[in-house]
Amino acid sequence: MINTLVMLLAGGEGSRLNVLVEVRAKPAVPFGGIYRIIDFTLSNIMNSGLERIGVLTQYKPLSLMSHVGLGKAWDFEGRNRGIKILPPHTGNMDADWYKGTADALRQNMDYLDRYDPENILIVSGDHIYHMDYAPLIAYHKQNRADLTVAMMEVPREQMVHFGTAQVDGRGRIRSWEEKPKKPKGTLASLGIYVFRTPYLIKALQDPSAMDFGRDLIPSVIRKDRVFAYPFSGYWRDVGTLAFYFEAHMDLLNPESGLNPEAWGVQTNMEEEGLNGDRPAIIIEKDARVVRSLLSADTIIEGRVEGSILSPGVRVGKGAQVINSIIMHDCQVGTGAYLDRVIIDKKVRIGKQARIVGQATLPNREFPGHLKEGLTLIGKGASIPSTSKIQGNTIIYPGVEEGDFKSLVAAEGETVRKR
Repeated sequence: MINTLVMLLAGGEGSRLNVLVEVRAKPAVPFGGIYRIIDFTLSNIMNSGLERIGVLTQYKPLSLMSHVGLGKAWDFEGRNRGIKILPPHTGNMDADWYKGTADALRQNMDYLDRYDPENILIVSGDHIYHMDYAPLIAYHKQNRADLTVAMMEVPREQMVHFGTAQVDGRGRIRSWEEKPKKPKGTLASLGIYVFRTPYLIKALQDPSAMDFGRDLIPSVIRKDRVFAYPFSGYWRDVGTLAFYFEAHMDLLNPESGLNPEAWGVQTNMEEEGLNGDRPAIIIEKDARVVRSLLSADTIIEGRVEGSILSPGVRVGKGAQVINSIIMHDCQVGTGAYLDRVIIDKKVRIGKQARIVGQATLPNREFPGHLKEGLTLIGKGASIPSTSKIQGNTIIYPGVEEGDFKSLVAAEGETVRKR
């Protein structure tokens, strides 16, 4: 295991998460109260005994870089351990940015050349899952594979988001489709790859191979030893607002299999202001909390049900927070009502405001991002008292009360700063 180098792809824009990625890369989006999405992959690496990691960043990387730091939270500091942030080698042209997963590795060939690993494990920092990479690497070696792809069965209707393979009785990949509209099967790639190092370096010499799933795998499966590693644990793509919301709801379902604490997921407590400086949770006498996850320094005076609250959240007297996700240091005013709402950090909800997600019309400006009946509020926004915001509405970061044309936002509206 020591002779495996990890390359963690963390540069994705994640545009379908809309305003949640206005100020940060997708892997840096908060998740589950105290974590960020990338914490799950970093913790998998740590718990698998892997010690040398390169993190490839690109889109709005500052919060991600601050969070990862020197890797202390995941025990990556040491003589033979280390984590290195690898920004793109950009010049003045957009063409300098990564054009795909393979191109990202190609542009960091100098980092690969520093070491002499037997294998290179390529993982993504934007999924919620628990995996021990040791059996994957052992499977790769056992099959004398050039390339091994971690795969799992997913519902057929989701296959449009994945690469899919047909395999023989030994697990060798015989055919491949990338994000097919009419898939032949339901075996989906998880974007986790193990390469023999010499094989990867040779493959990257082909300048036309920009992406592993789209370009490289389809071109090599007939001549080279490419295998599918079967995975059956918890894994969820959180690349859409609906998937992101559903993964949070899994946290509240003991049958879902999602259990960050049992998985040993770590986060950078110091960077998040959670290193003992936050006081305990306070639930006032007349408050009610049902089937919810509360973090440190939350004060509840109203009702919270089926929701996930990050540190520093305040829920005022008589307020109701139902089936919602509320991030750090938000304030929900007295008598406010929230149902199926995702709220980024430092948002103020005015007294008696009513915000719901349920809707029949999609967001008019971003119908592909928000149509499942949620309302999304960006970082630092202020919502007027007594306002009524209907479903599939998007409120942009920093919006102030004076930016609202009226106290009613109809289904599918988008509110920006004037």
